[in-house]
Amino acid sequence: MAFRQALQLAACGLAGGSAAVLFSAVAVGKPRAGGDAEPRVVEAPAWAGSARPGPGVWDPNWDRREPLSLVNLRKRNLDSGEEELASRLDHCKAKATRHIFLIRHSQYHVDASLEKDRTLTPLGREQAELTGLRLASLGLKFNKIVHSSMTRAIETTDIISKHLPGVCKVSTDLLREGAPIEPDPPVSHWKPEAVYYEDGARIEAAFRNYIHRADAKQQEDSYEIFICHANVIRYIVCRALQFPPEGWLRLSLNNGSITHLVVRPDGRVALRTLGDTGFMPPDKISRS
Repeated sequence: MAFRQALQLAACGLAGGSAAVLFSAVAVGKPRAGGDAEPRVVEAPAWAGSARPGPGVWDPNWDRREPLSLVNLRKRNLDSGEEELASRLDHCKAKATRHIFLIRHSQYHVDASLEKDRTLTPLGREQAELTGLRLASLGLKFNKIVHSSMTRAIETTDIISKHLPGVCKVSTDLLREGAPIEPDPPVSHWKPEAVYYEDGARIEAAFRNYIHRADAKQQEDSYEIFICHANVIRYIVCRALQFPPEGWLRLSLNNGSITHLVVRPDGRVALRTLGDTGFMPPDKISRS
């Protein structure tokens, strides 16, 4: 009932801000017997930080690298005036663009009981070859490959890296698969292997560590590859675009897919591609 009333009010010409407040106040939940939705509030976990901006409000300091936030205004010399402040701000400004390629690992043996035995299937190895060829065909000077320390990500990296000779590889536990945050809407058929507060803080740490605007000392645009897992990538995409992170499970990624994020010097983020596998023949595409 509340949702229908909000629609009627919006249709009658409510101002945009008022309509936004109304829509944000209508929560999505399980239907009750009478047909109305039961409000469901998803609270952010402690590691996610304080309240985020409302819908449609971009936080320019999302990565804590906005120049004005890095300058200690209390130490400003009032005699030197605006020129010194401008100089200090320019010293903190990013000058390059970061291109971040998030690659989901290829198909693997999901039924293996031990993680070390969850190796790539023959199809998975073919997928990794195709992804490696695709990345090489872009003609970009990749700076590094950062990959999850899980077996399927390591094997995917080894195959892809053959097509990118000379690009250094770095392994990290931060990018291991996990359950980032309770999804909304919830799904009854999917149960995470670990509780959210264990994986969520780690995956959030991966986001904060790897997804941000370029360092002020970086002079040229960079092209970086991160080979990891579907849940990690989906969560990173939501966080980078400042979409509600609990919506991560609404996205779907094929094995060996390429997701391309761009982080501009001013901190703005663009999603160039999401889960691209258009370079694969249809019979080579999978999502397991």
